[in-house]
Amino acid sequence: MPNLVVELNGDAVHAIRAPDRFTASGPFAITFENRGRSTHVHIHFDDDLDRVASVDEANHFVDDEATRHVHVSVAADIREPVRGKLKIVTGYGSETRYIDVQIDPPTETDGDAVAVDETFTKPPERPPEVPFRQRVANALDRLVERGGVPAALLSLVAVVAGVAIAFAVDSVIVSVAVGVVIAVSVTAALLAVW
Repeated sequence: MPNLVVELNGDAVHAIRAPDRFTASGPFAITFENRGRSTHVHIHFDDDLDRVASVDEANHFVDDEATRHVHVSVAADIREPVRGKLKIVTGYGSETRYIDVQIDPPTETDGDAVAVDETFTKPPERPPEVPFRQRVANALDRLVERGGVPAALLSLVAVVAGVAIAFAVDSVIVSVAVGVVIAVSVTAALLAVW
């Protein structure tokens, strides 16, 4: 089965890198290889291609540093080549890429033969482990995107004030209460950005 590889977020946020042309003679796959932060991708076939090619869903979410495969079904009764454009959109319309696609009629094959996709001969792909530094950078990006910087600063001030009060009062109960509040605050902050 032919495979159309599309790179996302390679050069910049929402960037799309793909070949200018793609040809298939039957069903094919679109493989989105995300090189950065998670993103939404929308795919659309123009009128000519839409008559012979289809996907289950037009909108897809691709996680951080992940690969996503989208199967494209093709009508079996194609008699002549069909040409059209595949539109790929990321970032809710901030970037758009058009690929010229040609779908040729299927070649004559033996009716009893079963075509086996080459990807089945290899073990399934596991997405590469995202390095710790990249996860921290992604978490900080999400913190800034979600407006969490003021909350993080306020939490830091609250923790410092709580520790100061615990030392000033010199009470076991106050120290335990401050410890519980600090643990809950740190856990909530980590869950919010991770």
